[in-house]
Amino acid sequence: MFSSEKKPEETVDDAASVYDTESIVSDLRAERPGQGSSFWAYFNIVCVVAGTGALSLPYALRQGGWIGLFILGLSWLMASYCGIILIRCLYANGKRRLDSYYDVGREAFGPIGGIVIFFFNVILLLGVSMLYVMLCGSNFSSVILKGTSAELTPAIWKIIWAAVIAVPFVFFRSMKEIGIFSAAGVVCTFICVVIVVATAVNDHKTNPVAVQHDSVIWDQFPVALSSISFSYGGNPIYPAVEASMRRPKDWNKVVFGGLSTCMAFYFLCAVPGYYIYGDTVQSPIYASLPDSAAKTAAAIIITIHVILATPLLVTSLALDCERMLHISEEERGKWMATILRVIFRIILMVVVVVVAIFVPYFGDFMSMLGAVANCLIIFAFPVICYLKLTGIRNKPIYELAWCFLCVLLGLVGLIFGSWQAGEALMADFHPAATAAP
Repeated sequence: MFSSEKKPEETVDDAASVYDTESIVSDLRAERPGQGSSFWAYFNIVCVVAGTGALSLPYALRQGGWIGLFILGLSWLMASYCGIILIRCLYANGKRRLDSYYDVGREAFGPIGGIVIFFFNVILLLGVSMLYVMLCGSNFSSVILKGTSAELTPAIWKIIWAAVIAVPFVFFRSMKEIGIFSAAGVVCTFICVVIVVATAVNDHKTNPVAVQHDSVIWDQFPVALSSISFSYGGNPIYPAVEASMRRPKDWNKVVFGGLSTCMAFYFLCAVPGYYIYGDTVQSPIYASLPDSAAKTAAAIIITIHVILATPLLVTSLALDCERMLHISEEERGKWMATILRVIFRIILMVVVVVVAIFVPYFGDFMSMLGAVANCLIIFAFPVICYLKLTGIRNKPIYELAWCFLCVLLGLVGLIFGSWQAGEALMADFHPAATAAP
């Protein structure tokens, strides 16, 4: 399944890479009739990257201080660069477009490289999908419908929302077909941020409370840096999103515009959230709001966003898996490919909901794996594969320095994110040992 030995003529010459031939790449990026617009691709990116991340950033500022805003901006620039070069890697061999992030790793480092990248992609895409199903269940059982006649257990709500998510996932084949869900998800994110900020400002006016703010909190800064740097994690879906675009030449503008929109959401939520609640702010920020209809509305809207974003994540994963399993109309025929695709995707959703319901401490396990996977998938792997495929000596020194900083940021996030998640896991399994004396 993963076998793909390189032929001698496909090896990379670092000194004078043929992979930078702009005319060939331009031909490969010719317009694709029948694909979706760049506008839908933009919505796909914003829907997946923004959302729940925006609501946790005020807490990240509480951990690290106002300097976190600088890290937020720096991460935006680095993530935009890494998103651009990742797609360049798809066209690096000058002969055909590679299909996925897995193929990029395989092209750069052989079968082992492909397997490593695919493994971390699965962790992120499947793991985040499971966490989203858990969030839907907990929000409806403990926040939205708590104490009402419609109150159900979290497990039942997880099953219900997994079934809802499965409908577009199973029956819509590609990213192009679920673009409308992305647009709705972006609208939900914007509305939620506006509600949270407006309610927080009103709360500050009616019930002003003295809180503490810090420019920088050095002992918590690395952990905050880890949290902030992970706020732009869309790389696993980028190849599928770009493949769905009618005009692939627009990719640089699409990814930069999408991540810029996410950054605007982040600043809009993080600055007033930390300013108003300071060292008392919670994650997500709507937990800091007073009990009210606005707080419930924010929880409902962010849950809707999660429901709309999850099909994008699992669809991207399914497309990679189906390609490896040769589930396509060309190889299986139209009806057989459809049947196999539906069966595979149903099984995938069953796995998602079973893990979300039954695995203990899954959230903290996912934090540990995500800390490792995120930094590698977002910052390290795109740079390493890009330099391997296109050469090092043909790059200006400032670009190499920027590449080094991208990898460094990812490694810092890996180390301290893993450290924080490890402490949480220790507290789960050995609460007495980690309890304060």
